[in-house]
Amino acid sequence: MLRADLPELTAFITIAEHRSFSGAARVLGVSASALSHSMRNLEARLEMRLLNRTTRSVALTEAGEQLLLGVRPLLADLANVVNEVTSARNTPSGSIRISASESSLRELIRHVVPDFANRYPQIHIEFVVDSKLQDIVGDGFDAGVRLYDDVPKDMIAVRFGSDLIFAAVASPQYLADHPAPQQPQDLKHHRCIRFRFTSGGLFRWDLTHDQHNSSLDVDGPLTLDNVNLMVEAALAGIGIAWVPLGQVAEHLQSGRLVHLLPQSSPNYSGLCLYYPANRHPPMALRLFAQAVREWASGESDLTTP
Repeated sequence: MLRADLPELTAFITIAEHRSFSGAARVLGVSASALSHSMRNLEARLEMRLLNRTTRSVALTEAGEQLLLGVRPLLADLANVVNEVTSARNTPSGSIRISASESSLRELIRHVVPDFANRYPQIHIEFVVDSKLQDIVGDGFDAGVRLYDDVPKDMIAVRFGSDLIFAAVASPQYLADHPAPQQPQDLKHHRCIRFRFTSGGLFRWDLTHDQHNSSLDVDGPLTLDNVNLMVEAALAGIGIAWVPLGQVAEHLQSGRLVHLLPQSSPNYSGLCLYYPANRHPPMALRLFAQAVREWASGESDLTTP
């Protein structure tokens, strides 16, 4: 019967995540040579190569990828059970790793994290900012944040915040040299600031006009992968940016930016924290999800007539 020890599997996952024996060794507090010896023993018992080694890097083989996908969530569940048992006796503790875009984290960091961190000082939250829609289970995350309509159906979703409204905005400086667009199709003749996802795809501009929807592939001098930088580019007069309305509200109020085609701005479903429904969530995640629910409920009460 083939057997793999828990320390070996932990070492394998750490090496795979860091793509380096030396990097994994620093995290685990052992020598790189000891890790290399451990991996050779594991590969010998499994009778398959898991890692391709070069003088500069480490890459997973196909078998190594399969083992990582299968073992990482299991060891995460095991760590969660241990943390939950100890937390029941002591102060709640543990770590949460959450994938999200930069703009989607703004409300959580402002309104949920401060009180949560004070209430549960032994719980550590790691936010990993990425515009790509992650496979949170396969990529080793406990949870993610994204638009509610984009969340897979097998996930538990905790909604928060209002619906998301995108807006075309530009500075008065830009509009002094370029007449403001009167309808969505006019944007094709403007200098537009594009957004590119980590996956490589460009974000199309979806607008409405006279009850018709338009999905525009605009053009312009600048493409970015960060919404905050897009706002900065618009403020600098480079062109028209397509960004969440809430992210530029202060600039619109001060007159530093102008909202173009306001009647054409579409509404998207609000954001949510989501995590797998078919796995036992760690106590730290359950507590954080409850904190998000409580804040979202309070926000809802404030907006209810």
